[in-house]
Amino acid sequence: MNSNLVEELRWRGMVHDIMPGTEEQLTKEMTTAYIGFDPTSDSLHIGSLVPIILLMHLYKAGHKPIALIGGATGMIGDPSGKSDERNLLTEDILNKNVAGIKRVLSRFLDFDSNAENAPILVNNYDWMKDFSFIDFARDVGKRITVNYMMAKDSVKKRVAGDGTGMSFTEFTYQLIQGYDFYHLHKEYNCLLQMGGSDQWGNITTGTELVRRMNDEAAKAYAMTCPLITKADGSKFGKTAGGNIWLDADKTSVYKFYQFWINTSDEDAEKYIKIFTFLDKETIDSVISEHKEDAGRKLLQNRLAKEVTLLVHGEEALENAMKASQILFGRSTSDDLKRLDTQTLLDVFEGVPQAEIDRADIEEGLDMIGALAAKTNFLASNGEARRALKQNSVSVNKTKVKEDYKITTDDLIDDKFVTIQHGKKNQFLLIVT
Repeated sequence: MNSNLVEELRWRGMVHDIMPGTEEQLTKEMTTAYIGFDPTSDSLHIGSLVPIILLMHLYKAGHKPIALIGGATGMIGDPSGKSDERNLLTEDILNKNVAGIKRVLSRFLDFDSNAENAPILVNNYDWMKDFSFIDFARDVGKRITVNYMMAKDSVKKRVAGDGTGMSFTEFTYQLIQGYDFYHLHKEYNCLLQMGGSDQWGNITTGTELVRRMNDEAAKAYAMTCPLITKADGSKFGKTAGGNIWLDADKTSVYKFYQFWINTSDEDAEKYIKIFTFLDKETIDSVISEHKEDAGRKLLQNRLAKEVTLLVHGEEALENAMKASQILFGRSTSDDLKRLDTQTLLDVFEGVPQAEIDRADIEEGLDMIGALAAKTNFLASNGEARRALKQNSVSVNKTKVKEDYKITTDDLIDDKFVTIQHGKKNQFLLIVT
């Protein structure tokens, strides 16, 4: 048993609120703890990586993690942190989302393990689906007063806000989440619920319900992690293109890797503690070395490597690193040809692009046409000729002369050709 789990999470900046007795319980014996995941999509984004990593820390410290997917609560929508009510999901969409989240969680936690503290995956729909409204109102509703529920921040803000208020459906959310804790307590001796700091109200309702539906001596604990923020105040995990997802078909591994590379020094110092399992000595060393020459971005590079390796694996990390070198690094035509369409488009996002008819390529496109006449990449045919004479033009990373013709043999993924003029001017031909 690792007696220092809470201490480990504290230095990483991953403890916000903790109920008295929680640290002592985790030090004393193997403890079963759970975190819930809302099935609002068929994947999870990097905001959800924090609770996943919390469960991984629990497991590494010898405790037993439960990942709960809210198939039932997902039908209602968590009001915490929301100013308006969510749209209710259909059962088909919910089932698709639940399956997608199971798939993602299984990449991080081995639910088929034979270890004593093997992780467990549950869906609260399994025990809520046969619960009648009358039974729920009688057996659960009478245990918690309206006064207690109204005192929660998630309720107060909505009731006092300028929006449309809060429906009875959303008002019951904390009771249903609280019942989840009671059910897991009864079935698995689950003693601890964890989550983001916005969940403190729902989690403490759960601890209260465990005590009131058993006896006052029943143990139930709570611990939350701070919500991740960016130093500039913008929302963590969001880019101009939307969320950064944990599935490569939603966010390419290259874009995922670049997200971490592009974090500020201040954020990277915080994120490397939260999103990696590097020990304190290693992290302190990386931060110290980074500060000696911040321009080399040693901190961001280590962060990006560790998180991409965790989420996508070694091969995908290597490909993302090679893709990152394509615009300004020492990559080769072979590196280019290994890129799939989505990664190539991500790499060349913002680079001047031009469409070329396939017939032009099949006949052989001369370099003046490729640089100027057919594309306007360069201002004139004369400028194109000068560039070629200066030996400063490459096609797919290979230097070419004026007599070179671009053919179907040059196509990447049967659709693209890259052209480079000098060190920094990149262009992308798209064959249609």
